[in-house]
Amino acid sequence: MRLYLVQHGRCLDQAQDPARPLSEVGRREVESVAAIARHFDLAVSRIDHSGKLRAQQTAELFAAALAPAQGVHARPGLAPRDDVGALVQDGLAPDGLMLVGHLPMLERLAGLLLVGDPDRRIYRMQNAGILALESASDGRWSIRWAVTPRLD
Repeated sequence: MRLYLVQHGRCLDQAQDPARPLSEVGRREVESVAAIARHFDLAVSRIDHSGKLRAQQTAELFAAALAPAQGVHARPGLAPRDDVGALVQDGLAPDGLMLVGHLPMLERLAGLLLVGDPDRRIYRMQNAGILALESASDGRWSIRWAVTPRLD
């Protein structure tokens, strides 16, 4: 089973706009990473996002490039401080699910899946980046690949 973790694109700060939409740079970075994913025929079945505007906009840009068969949906449990254990218990189906969320939740989820400890930072997420995880038949997760908009 494959799972794709995506941190929302760079957004405006709260002083500029309290809704915190994507910035122009953030939009371009998301579009760039989404184009890479489309080029490699990434099979995303569904995209779930936190419901926050910046995550929703990021999810919609990925959906425009990848056309997930099950669409784009807001999902509880993807906010910055949400309990990743509850998210895993609720289920990470279907295969090819993309979760668009925030820090520290995404890094905590990666730590929980990869080493069983949400407090261990295994991977440093980057705005607009994708971390692809894969679950083996024994239920153990591993990093398959990652794409980021910048090499820094």
